[in-house]
Amino acid sequence: MHFVSFTPILLLQLTFPAVLHGAKWTYNGLDGEQHWSKHYPYCGGTFQSPIDIKSELLRFDPTLRPIEVQNYNLSPNEQLTLGNNGHSVQISLPSKMYISGLPHRYTAAQLHFHWGSSSRPEGSEHRVNSKQYAAEMHVVHFNSDKYPNMSMAVDKSDGLAVLGVLIEIGEFNPAFEQFLKFINGIKYRDQRVQVSGFNIRALLPARLDEYYRYDGSLTTPPCYPSVLWTLFRNHVTISHKQFLALATTLYSSHAQDSAPVPLNDNYRKPQHTDSRAVLVSFKEGKGLHGILTVTSPLTRKRIVQQLLVGDLADLADEGLYQLLPGGTEKLHAGKKKDLKNQKSETLAKYNQATLNPSLWKKSQANRSVGKLGLAEDALCYGSLEQRVFHQLKQSHTENQLVQALRDSIFPELNLRSYLDCKSDLALPAIRHILRGRPPTDEAFELDRSLTKALMIQRKTSTAIKKSVPVTNYGSLTPATVPRKPHSQGYPHPWLLPMEWED
Repeated sequence: MHFVSFTPILLLQLTFPAVLHGAKWTYNGLDGEQHWSKHYPYCGGTFQSPIDIKSELLRFDPTLRPIEVQNYNLSPNEQLTLGNNGHSVQISLPSKMYISGLPHRYTAAQLHFHWGSSSRPEGSEHRVNSKQYAAEMHVVHFNSDKYPNMSMAVDKSDGLAVLGVLIEIGEFNPAFEQFLKFINGIKYRDQRVQVSGFNIRALLPARLDEYYRYDGSLTTPPCYPSVLWTLFRNHVTISHKQFLALATTLYSSHAQDSAPVPLNDNYRKPQHTDSRAVLVSFKEGKGLHGILTVTSPLTRKRIVQQLLVGDLADLADEGLYQLLPGGTEKLHAGKKKDLKNQKSETLAKYNQATLNPSLWKKSQANRSVGKLGLAEDALCYGSLEQRVFHQLKQSHTENQLVQALRDSIFPELNLRSYLDCKSDLALPAIRHILRGRPPTDEAFELDRSLTKALMIQRKTSTAIKKSVPVTNYGSLTPATVPRKPHSQGYPHPWLLPMEWED
């Protein structure tokens, strides 16, 4: 998904030391995606896009309604700007176009494309069960309820919503021809032409009720994790000739450059899932048998509240397992109270007696998850990046910016996404929540258990790194921690009874 536009934007005017967010980037070579994080640290961070949407990530969400696009059928009297920004073909969209049915109103800003090459016609960014399509279209919208324009929304955690459309080579598509017939006018970077308005809805699949939904990022620098992604299940087709118009006509270099550089293969490789789930609005179809229904937001909120102020000694019995993929509801019945029997009442009294009264009062006042500043307030990535950079500069550790940003935002993004059902609750996020708890024996023991689980996870990740590269937060969910036998009724080792109880 491209953030680049044809007019100067606020982001490019930031006086961020050494970065300025105006550094050159490409998809391959010395400025290729493996080097993006040198100048754009979020590109090496967390909750990145695109991803490979595999069956094991899917959760059915019965509350997902069909996408409703408004004012997408534009009049031929309206003029749109079609341009080559050096990274893609982009079409400006009028502000009267918007999506309804999401938590906020999202107003259209632009659409653009990613594609392969004539020799390898696979260029979609998202993949479905490892299948890569010929191309992909992104229709970019910004949260106009909260922000005045795209530039102000792009670095906010609730700033953008993007509709993704997978494109396969097949039948001729008359809707795509509405702009492809002008493509020779934008052969070189920064060239633009005016085209007449047309029905943008015709670029989308016929069915808007079947889609994948997850929390992710811009797929180009600066890679802010600010995108609510909606990728339609059904693809559209364009003819081979139409595909070649994209793949062979354009250049990423300027007209005056002596060595023209073809513009193709402009897609980012799949990123780590980082404990994210992918919600689906449909339940039927190949490979979807036995798909889990997502745990309700109310249940998830109760689990977080239990972490915030509940009896930590009872966490293994009272719901944390429900957040896990394949959560074992069958363990919920009959076994849990047998494991501790009459200890529960004693532990509850012990908890109450050892808590600092003032801290307990404060934590009780914060029972509403929204007051954490995690579920309601948008994170501003631009200001966070500057703040972390200046902190690191003071300690002469600027080279740790990527890791520091990842450590700073992963727990908050994971918790926010978890509460909206779009991720599993990862171990670092649980530790983040528990830091606000009074220093009791239970809190100490649980933190120690989480530390052990993280160490086990990292060792396991290192062991499989040869076949599957992972980041520090690569699927750090309790579900991926190596399991011990379930004979005692505990499906996950970090949820074993507190050591001090034994």
